[in-house]
Amino acid sequence: MLTFYGYGNCDTCRKARKWLDAQGLEHRFVDITQSPPPPAVLRRALQAGYAVRELFNTSGVQYRQMKMKDRLATLSVSEAVTLLAKEGRLCKRPVVTDGAAVTVGFRPEAFEQTWRELGG
Repeated sequence: MLTFYGYGNCDTCRKARKWLDAQGLEHRFVDITQSPPPPAVLRRALQAGYAVRELFNTSGVQYRQMKMKDRLATLSVSEAVTLLAKEGRLCKRPVVTDGAAVTVGFRPEAFEQTWRELGG
């Protein structure tokens, strides 16, 4: 079963969940604002080829309030992962994982490539 870190009022999350449902993929929804993805999931995303900046919700209010645009360049990978694991509103959403693979954000082609084979 997939773990889906998202936000209930997010249109992108709704689209992603609809895609997963259409493929018959079971997923457990976790409110990213209450329980952000743990560091291990975020590190897996980096290992999968995502850049640190791609893990951040750059259009979010908290990103702007915390002036992350300026801070991001000076953060180490470890600091960025720790911050994201504490502040779920900073995370780009959804973050979907099966424990091994992970996707960040919703791009149908990435979901197709990563999750399609798991569908029924």
